[in-house]
Amino acid sequence: MRLVLPGAGGALRDVEVLCARLVRLYEDGAAAVECDVGAVTEADLGAVEVLARLRIAAGGRPLRVTGVRPELRALLDLVGLLQLLGEPEEREPAVGVQEGVEPGDPPL
Repeated sequence: MRLVLPGAGGALRDVEVLCARLVRLYEDGAAAVECDVGAVTEADLGAVEVLARLRIAAGGRPLRVTGVRPELRALLDLVGLLQLLGEPEEREPAVGVQEGVEPGDPPL
């Protein structure tokens, strides 16, 4: 199933309708939904809000975001919400945390 976001700020105006449509797709039996954001040409916090609200409406069900422009991807990364695209975050391990223990390693 596919959900297409309108461009030129229309997604933010229609966010409640889009969320309701997404929920309806899942209720109608969609195992996963593809959310096409290719028409979203302005990388602003309105676009971030729409994606966040759609992710919440998905309720943990698979939501694949496609058509993401580099500017929007950069903004999502900047505000720490790149996971809204369904991609895992790349993080450095916390300082002082060992990834594994080898025999003979001294205790910390």
